[in-house]
Amino acid sequence: MALDKQALESLRLDTGADPERYRDAPAGKRRRLWIAVAVVTAFAAAIAWRVINSPVEVRTVLVETPEGAADAAVLNASGYVVARQLATVSSKVTGRITEVLFEEGAEVSEGQVLARLDPSTAKAEHAVIASSLESARRNLREIEVRLADARKTLARNRSLVERKLVAESVLDGSQAEVAALEARLAAAGAEVGVARSRLALSQQALDDLEIRAPFSGVVLSKDAQPGETVSPVSAGGGFTRTGIATIVDMDSREIEVDVNEAYINRVQDEQRVEAVLDAYPEWTIAGRVISIVPTADRQKATVRVRIAFDALDPRILPDMGIKVRFLEEGADRENARPRVPASAVLREGDAASVWVVRDGKVELRRIVPGPADGDRVTVAEGLRGGEAVVIDAPRRLRDGAAVELKAD
Repeated sequence: MALDKQALESLRLDTGADPERYRDAPAGKRRRLWIAVAVVTAFAAAIAWRVINSPVEVRTVLVETPEGAADAAVLNASGYVVARQLATVSSKVTGRITEVLFEEGAEVSEGQVLARLDPSTAKAEHAVIASSLESARRNLREIEVRLADARKTLARNRSLVERKLVAESVLDGSQAEVAALEARLAAAGAEVGVARSRLALSQQALDDLEIRAPFSGVVLSKDAQPGETVSPVSAGGGFTRTGIATIVDMDSREIEVDVNEAYINRVQDEQRVEAVLDAYPEWTIAGRVISIVPTADRQKATVRVRIAFDALDPRILPDMGIKVRFLEEGADRENARPRVPASAVLREGDAASVWVVRDGKVELRRIVPGPADGDRVTVAEGLRGGEAVVIDAPRRLRDGAAVELKAD
């Protein structure tokens, strides 16, 4: 809408005039002056609001999908994202939790301490066993000293018997004493070994009071708090926890789909697939078949198929719903990707985006561009065939703005 410049000029105030002239003007005249200023301001604001909020005229084109792209799929199926390595972490022994050292969503590494149990009883037992080991060692050293003395006595008595200075019975007594001390020494050595093993078991019991992560991953749930009792087995009814956390290895994410057994012959090992998460319908994810589980579900008449992602992404979360297209062997995936005119792609450094028209409004959507083919750009991620995108976008176009299609 064009502005009436002459009408606005007639309402302009002469700011160069003497201010004393307006100060000395009658009150009624000053009131009329301020009313005129307010009217002009409101009029200008209304015009500006209308200009800003009026629909923007744009030109659009539909995203192209090459002929035969839809025919590349031999089978469609639905499934879920799963993690092959997922565990509920518990303790090896029953005990009361004193510390919980993690929160939900935290990343943990293998062997990291997640929680600690009350160690007071285990420490007392460890101290008693350590004292027993020290006592056994002292007893062993005493026997070693006595045995050394008995062997010296035996040597003297043997010399005296050879010189006919003492009777044979004295030598026999010395030999018996040495043999007895040697037996006691062996028994004391065994007692020291037993005490050492008991101490090692006691130390292991202390170590078991620290609950550690079995592998690196992300904590999905925090199932226990300090003061609660945890046990590796169900005991104590609802007052005892059997786990403190659920951990998932995010590197083990994959797809599981159930394929009708009537169509399982269309699926092969290492077959290429394209997957689309229900949460991100514009994002196509490449993958391949890992294996076909060699059994069928009698109730559902389906066979489970495992699929690996070519590349993992933080947006892919366990238990998300996903749709999978099994591609025909040898299908040209590059040529099957949607294409848009180069004039529709906005670039800022390494980032690229397009204006997508939906329900009379535009949204700025990030895309991953592929190779260019003349004046067409292949879109690897972010668009689907049949969507409308803006070409030669006006500068004043904003996210969420209303648009009108410009007639060619």
